Amino acid sequence: MSRVYNFSAGPSCLPESVLQEAAQEMLDYKGTGQSVMEMSHRSKAYEPIIQDAEARIRRLMNIPDSYAVLFLQGGASTQFAMIPMNLKKLGKAAYIDTGVWSNKAIKEAKKYLSVDVVASSRQEGYTFIPKVDKIEGEYDYAYITLNNTIVGTKWSYLPEMGTRADGTAIPLVADVSSCILSEPLDVTKFGILFAGAQKNLAPAGVTVVIIRRDLITEFPDPLTPTMLDYKTHADSGSMYNTPPCYTIYIMGKVLAWIEANGGAEGMKKRNEEKAHMLYDYLEKSTFYKSPVEKDSRSLMNIPFVIYETDEEKEKELNKKFVAEAAAAGLVNLAGHRLVGGMRASLYNAMSLDGVKALIAFMDKFAKENA
Repeated sequence: MSRVYNFSAGPSCLPESVLQEAAQEMLDYKGTGQSVMEMSHRSKAYEPIIQDAEARIRRLMNIPDSYAVLFLQGGASTQFAMIPMNLKKLGKAAYIDTGVWSNKAIKEAKKYLSVDVVASSRQEGYTFIPKVDKIEGEYDYAYITLNNTIVGTKWSYLPEMGTRADGTAIPLVADVSSCILSEPLDVTKFGILFAGAQKNLAPAGVTVVIIRRDLITEFPDPLTPTMLDYKTHADSGSMYNTPPCYTIYIMGKVLAWIEANGGAEGMKKRNEEKAHMLYDYLEKSTFYKSPVEKDSRSLMNIPFVIYETDEEKEKELNKKFVAEAAAAGLVNLAGHRLVGGMRASLYNAMSLDGVKALIAFMDKFAKENA
């Protein structure tokens, strides 16, 4: 079977060159006579792999030495608990609710501290990013989801962080799971950035956490499990227990691919071209539409719906679209169950040819079903 165009929101498509290189090394990694999948994380052969992955992500994101880079497990969802556990001092945090994942983070944080939801677009179906000029108060941190995978919105600005009574600025925490390295990002504007790898970096299994070192405390919440303490992992170089070795190995290769293709700036140019092509088509269409406000539209996740006043007919057309697209080699286009419609995820590894093929199919389907 030939390769398909995979528009999945995650796990997502990976660069073909990375898959080919990994396949060649599957049985014998650099003359070791073994696969990285079998390799001890304490071995001399593996040590350069994890060191290279950290060095590459530091270069690509211009991460200063004042930040630690951690390779953790448990998915981005585990960070919903680790963040309040480790940052809790004053006992209160500010959250901005822009989608399903930020809402899950809010519910988890409420188990550990008081949460102020300072802005939300929930009542409007999360179709835009609310405007928040400045966050002020005695907060341990403020939290945003920089790109909202399910609803297809992204932050085009960052709110200003106020100063607390002790003279320190409120740290900004961001979930960047679905937009990491899709475009340049100033790490120094954040206290913590975290990302599940399975969208832009690697297969599922590793979560990257970039944390300002002064936020790694000696005394987190006393009930914090050892494995959920950032200091545990920072002190051991992400090797307190066996890390997801093979996923980190693949991530290193993806990071090398990003470097070879212009780094974060190269990815931005590539991603803007893909996204603008699809958004332009949606704007001109009388059959499809984007439900997201223009100034909040994501480069990575593009939901779209069919113009249809009959709800049952719309559901039938959606189902038909997804099935026929899959038969044409365009897979995983069904919208999230909470949103419906369709969704095309255009992560870094998705090619321009894939977007062109999607638009050609959309045009054909519209003509046949209008």
